[in-house]
Amino acid sequence: MTSPVEQLLRRSHALGADPRNTNYAGGNASAKGTETDPATGGDVELMWVKGSGGDLGTLTAAGLAVLRLDRLRALAEVYPGVEREDEMVAAFDYCLHGRGGAAPSIDTAMHGLVEAAHVDHLHPDAGIAIATAADGPELTRRIFGDRVLWVPWRRPGFQLGLDIAAVAAANPQAIGVILGGHGITAWGATSDECRARSLEIIRTAEAHIAEHGRPEPFGAVLPGYEPLEEQARHERAAALFPLVRGLASTDHPVVGHYTDTPEVLDFLARAEHPRLAALGTSCPDHFLRTKVAPLVLDLPADAPVERAAARLRELHAAYREEYAAYYARHADPDSPPMRGADPAIVLVPGVGMFSFGKDKQTARVAGEFYVNAVNVMRGAEALSSYAPIPEAEKFRIEYWELEEAKLRRMPAPRPLAARVALVTGGGSGIGAATARRLAAEGACVVVADRDPAAEKVAAEIGAGAPRARDAAIAVRADVTSEEEVVSALRQAVLAFGGVDLVVNNAGLSLSRSLLETSLDDWDLQHDVMARGSFLVSRESARVMITQGMGGDIVYVSSKNAVFAGPNNVAYGAAKADQAHQVRLLAAELGEHGIRVNGVNPDGVVRGSGIFASGWGANRAAVYGVEEDRLGEFYAQRTLLKREVLPEHIAAAIFALTGGDLSLTTGLHIPVDAGVAAAFLR
Repeated sequence: MTSPVEQLLRRSHALGADPRNTNYAGGNASAKGTETDPATGGDVELMWVKGSGGDLGTLTAAGLAVLRLDRLRALAEVYPGVEREDEMVAAFDYCLHGRGGAAPSIDTAMHGLVEAAHVDHLHPDAGIAIATAADGPELTRRIFGDRVLWVPWRRPGFQLGLDIAAVAAANPQAIGVILGGHGITAWGATSDECRARSLEIIRTAEAHIAEHGRPEPFGAVLPGYEPLEEQARHERAAALFPLVRGLASTDHPVVGHYTDTPEVLDFLARAEHPRLAALGTSCPDHFLRTKVAPLVLDLPADAPVERAAARLRELHAAYREEYAAYYARHADPDSPPMRGADPAIVLVPGVGMFSFGKDKQTARVAGEFYVNAVNVMRGAEALSSYAPIPEAEKFRIEYWELEEAKLRRMPAPRPLAARVALVTGGGSGIGAATARRLAAEGACVVVADRDPAAEKVAAEIGAGAPRARDAAIAVRADVTSEEEVVSALRQAVLAFGGVDLVVNNAGLSLSRSLLETSLDDWDLQHDVMARGSFLVSRESARVMITQGMGGDIVYVSSKNAVFAGPNNVAYGAAKADQAHQVRLLAAELGEHGIRVNGVNPDGVVRGSGIFASGWGANRAAVYGVEEDRLGEFYAQRTLLKREVLPEHIAAAIFALTGGDLSLTTGLHIPVDAGVAAAFLR
């Protein structure tokens, strides 16, 4: 026989795997059972419930809060009333069994006070559609009879747990409830029964909406607001995204996510979308991530980009004023300070949705939640009219002290959090090491290379992320091709909203004497390093200037930019070109807050694509050493007698971009273990 924990995890995974049942990190599930108390040797009744911040679909035993049921239920006797119910969250700590596992969530009381052994609380779109319909109580009776009952809106907490428990106790025939403005709760004597009842409520609501709902709940199509064709849609998105991201970063830097699902495009094409969007979302899980309402561009899809951009700036200023007014309407002296007045969701008819957050996952999930909200509005409007919870109630949750405490428990952001980095030549050597280091410091990374090895580097970076593309993507980029460079930047913009940190690392070298250097040799090296860096910097600067958030461009130049070594005239000249681009661009881009710096490595043999492609063999022949001893040879000719590794270059790039050198531009940092002839003067 499986344990209550095993049953709970199996049920949670099954429910959480289907987005029709609940959204990411939304809802919770619990199980009750008896175990031996190590302190007494006797039996103790326990409850295992998903802890604060977890996700049902990926829940593990470590993500469960474990509480003594007798102590949890005894809290009802000391409950001071709804005006002080927030105090009950701290009281949960006195109910923990042993170390207690994960932190208990605000919904813990709902699970513990209901007598049933298994309880699910979920946020299905169909269920919330009933919960947010103007005549939700009557719809609940009509759809479910006395099998599922209505519980009026109440902010999540101890009193809501008491309300649900009272309904369940007074109605033994009931399998669950619709929570006004919020979601559903179901219960059962066994885990399988509980899951079946949750699904019965959800599927019954879905079927009723499909059978009885109006066919076009969002109204008629607005001429000119229809979705653009995919290519045109993505071109328009790429043109607007950096601007929108910059606007959304007015208070705090954010990363973006672009969504053009049919649900969003259809919603924005319909006559009722301005009214419904203004009403905002309802379920607490939704508006905590999407804010109370989105910013909606009020222009048709084919409006000129310049007009759309100008209007977005106007609407953003108005949004910030209204958000500040919303805060002022509801804040009291004890309210947490306003966290930021920028939108988390920006809707552009014909194009789609831009969503924003402190990192890519947060931005993506915010977008997913707004898609949930669109589905909720569609269902509510199909059966009745959409009536979300009042604005004052939204404020009470958004600026709830318990939410503020949760934010305070979050770890401090990493130095490059909310920054988007693009690294050329990222498939190996210095580029790969740099991509990994920037990601480790919190950046979203675009690994650009003409070599498919970039895919492997991006996959390795994303291995620990909830979704690999939240951390890194790979793009093909032959930097000698203007078309491919433009495409790489466009892909970066569509993936993350823009670019903030660019590393010009792509390079190659052919070891030739002057007389042996052909015109093709010369052109190839200048095309990759001089021309390639120019193209990448130019296209990156376009994005950075549009964003208005400043930025960093770093050139991986070389000791050979200043040192005259033998048999590398083309390589040394191309590197000198790159080195002077640093100075020229630092002078030109400073007014935009864009810093341009360089790193001058030397002798980076290990993992180097350049050395592996023949340069190493040629340099070894020039210096009269074995190729596999070339790194040692380079080390011995330095002042520090140490070999330079790709990770050392990555560390220098981070030092330039991590914040400590924020007033430094036009600088070259030697990373060569000390080559006196290459000292900068």
